[in-house]
Amino acid sequence: MATRPATRCKACDYIHFPKMPSIRPSTDSDIPAITAIYQHHVLHGTGTFEIDPPSEADMASRRADVLARGLPWLVAEKDGQVLGFAYANWFKPRPAYRFSAEDSIYVADQARGMGLGRKLLAELAVQAEAAGVRKLLAVIGDSANAGSIGVHRALGFTDVGIMRSVGWKFGAWRDIVLMEKTLGAGDTTSPE
Repeated sequence: MATRPATRCKACDYIHFPKMPSIRPSTDSDIPAITAIYQHHVLHGTGTFEIDPPSEADMASRRADVLARGLPWLVAEKDGQVLGFAYANWFKPRPAYRFSAEDSIYVADQARGMGLGRKLLAELAVQAEAAGVRKLLAVIGDSANAGSIGVHRALGFTDVGIMRSVGWKFGAWRDIVLMEKTLGAGDTTSPE
């Protein structure tokens, strides 16, 4: 039996996947779950180089900053439970970078292997392009982070390079993998 494809709901503008979590814009009420997911990655993973987990107030502030820039912050939800989140933020704060954004994707440990990272990143790219982003960048913590590197490659990101031993976490030097994806017209036309 063939599976049904993902569909965009005209009533709520969410992406719905058959028997999979929905991808939707985040809300203030998602902050506790977003914070818990991210705290796990800070304490147990090398995808982020943060050492101390941020508080709910910190995460709420970060989300508000992203949304104030007109950029997307999404969550994956199933049966009322947030299982992952993704957002895009300007690559650098200077105005010339306003058409280049960096993606961030985190999935709850219990939801790994469900394809949520791929679904979140796919929708994030769509919404980032709609917000005017021309280049989506991945700055992936740890060159051993095969899952994140693989998800980005599967969605058309290409390798830019590796910055060797730029982070120190869990008693070892960690690399950063740089990847990029052109959105829309990219650099073929003026963005303004």
